[in-house]
Amino acid sequence: MTKIVKNVSIMCFHDEFCQVFNALMTALSLLREGSKVTIFFGSRGINAVHREKINTLTCLPDAPPEVGQAVMKRMDELDLPLLEDMFVMLIAEGATVLACPLNLPLFGMSERDLVDGVKVAEPAKYYKEVVIPADMNLTF
Repeated sequence: MTKIVKNVSIMCFHDEFCQVFNALMTALSLLREGSKVTIFFGSRGINAVHREKINTLTCLPDAPPEVGQAVMKRMDELDLPLLEDMFVMLIAEGATVLACPLNLPLFGMSERDLVDGVKVAEPAKYYKEVVIPADMNLTF
């Protein structure tokens, strides 16, 4: 069976745990099928690439706490990977992970706060070289 290789741009603008998890799992799946994957974190998504805030992301924050806790418990029972582990896998396997340079100072962050391997994007270059020529642009 041949793999279908695509250039994929994934943008994550949320810091809700399930949205971030879905963005990372989608990226990892596409990467492992041979696609070239770039993930861009902007707006509130910038919190997902903060080395400390990543551990404070909550699941379904608009639902009653017990609902989000039940989902997290089920994910743990399924032995799904942690967000930090997914970043390690993505970067080790060749994905490019970018943080929006405009949102870093807006959310009181600097480049030193980023998860290892995450780079600060150059917006003009990102849009010109990744988004415009991408076969797929996905947003979370």
